[in-house]
Amino acid sequence: MRICEVIGKVTLSRCHPSLQGATWRVVVPLDQHGLRDHKQGRGEPFVTFDELGSGDGSIVAISEGGEAVAPFYPEEKPLDAYCAALLDHIELE
Repeated sequence: MRICEVIGKVTLSRCHPSLQGATWRVVVPLDQHGLRDHKQGRGEPFVTFDELGSGDGSIVAISEGGEAVAPFYPEEKPLDAYCAALLDHIELE
């Protein structure tokens, strides 16, 4: 699971029928420096499936790979990344 910041939204003209009713978000992963200051410590952006209603600037937890489709079992969805949680507060020591 990675912690990421939402930086945008993807608009699709068509998608797989099992993916209706959710939003595709563009996120950037944050490392320890990025969690302290969102302007640095950022990785390469990627697209994730979001049913939780995140918005631009939201901090989210992303599941990837096999874990991304686990919440939908036994239904199968063609996903590689899933927004698993909206994070309100992160405390670093």
